Amino acid sequence: MKLSIVTTLYDSAPFIDKFYQRASQAAKQATDQYELVMVDDGSPDESLQIAVALAKRDPHVRVVELSRNFGHHKALMAGLSYAQGELIFLIDVDLEEAPELLKPFQDQLEKNDCDVVFGYQARRKGGLIESSGGRIAWYLINKLYATKIPPNQSTVRLMRRDYVDALLLHRESNTVIGGLWVITGFRQIGVPIEKGHRAGASYTLARRIVTLLNGITSFSTVPLILMVYMGMTVSFTSFLFGMFVVLQKLLYNSAVGWASLIASIWFMGGIIVFCLGIIGIYISRIFVETKNRPYVIVRKVHQSEIR
Repeated sequence: MKLSIVTTLYDSAPFIDKFYQRASQAAKQATDQYELVMVDDGSPDESLQIAVALAKRDPHVRVVELSRNFGHHKALMAGLSYAQGELIFLIDVDLEEAPELLKPFQDQLEKNDCDVVFGYQARRKGGLIESSGGRIAWYLINKLYATKIPPNQSTVRLMRRDYVDALLLHRESNTVIGGLWVITGFRQIGVPIEKGHRAGASYTLARRIVTLLNGITSFSTVPLILMVYMGMTVSFTSFLFGMFVVLQKLLYNSAVGWASLIASIWFMGGIIVFCLGIIGIYISRIFVETKNRPYVIVRKVHQSEIR
């Protein structure tokens, strides 16, 4: 097998047929030895039925049905584990990223003799709120991640077999695939792309915040270090304030009053609760990882018997 195109399905019914047509056409222009791997991530709509129907009439299509929803990033990793091609083209099914990028990505891969060609947005899509939120998120990522993540990188990427095999060695239960792409190493180059807009995207603001927190606590110890500095700052500030209270009493025989005491207690209490929360997140991740539960559970693989 020379080429595998891997995608995931979740609330994707409106896109599957058109994606299949465009992805198949792009693959045929590259080679006649290709496969299209679709991972159903417990989609609540008719995505699975549509994909299985394609698999029954086209032997190039393989549908990996997960037992439930495990999340986008885990589903992507599951799809990569089923890909058999020497080249693996990873792309989302919603057509925000064009399947026709396969050819220029392949040209870049051969021209630069690298292992990965990935797409990134030179200019973020969306309105003021979406684009501003994205810039803030990437600013936090670059400040808090211990690993340098290419800004505005997209899912779409073309990878060699050796790189994908190395990527699949990572088995974290709390997976943030954007960080795994980078820490796996190898020779990677980015290519600017224009990303479309999908109405009613599945990544809500809440999911984006959760993903950001997962990434920070999975790839960075910076929050723990910041807690140390915060504690030192609060201690030093408290010492200065204590000296101020003593001098006020000695020089002017005046008391600061109960208000300052209450404010200090509430301030310190908030700092302590905040720090305990961060520590709790890290401890919960240790707890989950030590259970060594299955990464994903595959219910069934749908594929035509004629190949």
